[in-house]
Amino acid sequence: MQDYYYSPSPYLISPNIESIHLEKTVKLGVMASGNGSNFEAIARAIAEGKLNARIELLIYNNPGAKVKERADKYGVESLLLNHREFPSREALDEAIVASFKNKGVELVVMAGWMRIVTRVLLEAFPEKVINIHPSLLPSFRGVNAVKQALEAGVKITGCTVHIATLEVDNGPILVQAAVPILPDDTPETLHKRIQTQEHRIIIQGIALAVLRGREKDATNPVKPISH
Repeated sequence: MQDYYYSPSPYLISPNIESIHLEKTVKLGVMASGNGSNFEAIARAIAEGKLNARIELLIYNNPGAKVKERADKYGVESLLLNHREFPSREALDEAIVASFKNKGVELVVMAGWMRIVTRVLLEAFPEKVINIHPSLLPSFRGVNAVKQALEAGVKITGCTVHIATLEVDNGPILVQAAVPILPDDTPETLHKRIQTQEHRIIIQGIALAVLRGREKDATNPVKPISH
């Protein structure tokens, strides 16, 4: 039986999954460093009944990050773990793991988390840490991906949701959206259009991550929506 179906889109999204029904609410832990627009996209989808999930905890690492305000807006508990106060990346990740495990988190979403994660986090949540990146991976990995695309002169870029691994921006791809580059684009204008698509595919990426892990974790069955 097919678990999802495809629908057309003004931007190419592949795979373009219109909806997946998760019978059991997925417990999410979200990590963000700044503005938090992807966090809000997730919270809004949950509030509107488009994603059967619950954000158990937001962890952010920069004091004053706007994502904290967005969490308050949606009634999501948040925790500041300032990376500057930890002696190593591993120590920071140990605190993240302890906090998420305490909340029963099942899937970790890096929604604009600007720190490299370590084996500590990835082994605590094997193949259940996902990341969103503003390029069509494997092109333009790392920081300044939007600027990299403009400087390379490519005509199409986009965004990717993928499983996080020890190698930065190199894990299995879950979903991508293509965004055309316009002749007069600046890093700011292009990034804004990419973010619009990020807000769409982050929801699909969460659903696909659950779908991907179904064989290993049969506690969250997925059923197709009939029309």
